[in-house]
Amino acid sequence: MKQVTLGATGLRISPLVYGTLPLGPLQAQLAPEAGGRLIRHALEAGVSMLDTAELYDTYGHIKAGLNGYRGDVCIATKTHANDGKTARLHVEKALRELGRDCMDIVLLHGARIADPFTERAEVLETLLHMKEQGLIRHVGLSSHYICAVKKAAGFPEIELIHPLINRTGMGILDGSAKEMAVAIAECSLAGKGVYAMKALAGGNLIGEARASFRYVLGLEGVRAVAVGMLSEEEIDGNVALFSGQSLDESVWQELESRRRRLVIMERFCKGCGFCVPACTNNALEVTEGKAKVNEDDCILCGYCAASCPEFMIRVV
Repeated sequence: MKQVTLGATGLRISPLVYGTLPLGPLQAQLAPEAGGRLIRHALEAGVSMLDTAELYDTYGHIKAGLNGYRGDVCIATKTHANDGKTARLHVEKALRELGRDCMDIVLLHGARIADPFTERAEVLETLLHMKEQGLIRHVGLSSHYICAVKKAAGFPEIELIHPLINRTGMGILDGSAKEMAVAIAECSLAGKGVYAMKALAGGNLIGEARASFRYVLGLEGVRAVAVGMLSEEEIDGNVALFSGQSLDESVWQELESRRRRLVIMERFCKGCGFCVPACTNNALEVTEGKAKVNEDDCILCGYCAASCPEFMIRVV
């Protein structure tokens, strides 16, 4: 697969980034060995960047996939910490569980934070200090907010942007896809490396996957897209698409016919409501003592599952 450069970082990666969220307990609950086999398949097919986060609990999957692999791999992780001390613990855990001395990329994970530079200033300061210590190579921001992405363009400390963008604008919290595209272009012009998330809106646009990927890849400044993949067929199809190769139409028809949804096991739901503020797209509410999902608004990120103390929420 061809390589692209992420802004001024100098990092050379594949345009297809393996998003590992679906492998872990928030979604498919694959064992590390099973997830590792999929990651290894992608690496051997030419994928050279893996995207994870403290929330995803997929470090074991990545380590299994990398075991014995000799190629170059860039790994990006994220911290959702509210304070510097917790952010440091998150990064140290990533280093320890991945067996690394330095993380390639650490993103301030501010999906629902309109101004992370104010609300998470301590976290950013900690990440930059860890960069000075040689524990992080590059610091960036992940966000669902246009205003946060626009503000990042003026912060030289932020080297990478991981924005939510798709054809419909689903999941963007303060505007349209067109407006987010403008903010992304501004960041790119400022030298930020941009790799996008939620090009399929968490699976809601899977029926038009090829058109949806091409839309995001065609945006000014977008160099790569993180994609969650749960089968070798998905990996092979996406590698072919991102490489400009043809793939049998029947294969794509099968891939685009797959559907996922959020399931709440209402019988066991206690109605605590912890999932409601965890939802990045305001798709949940507690009604008559039970959590309910509005499937039209759900982007299938799975963050609500991580907040459920009874483990009663799954993306299937």
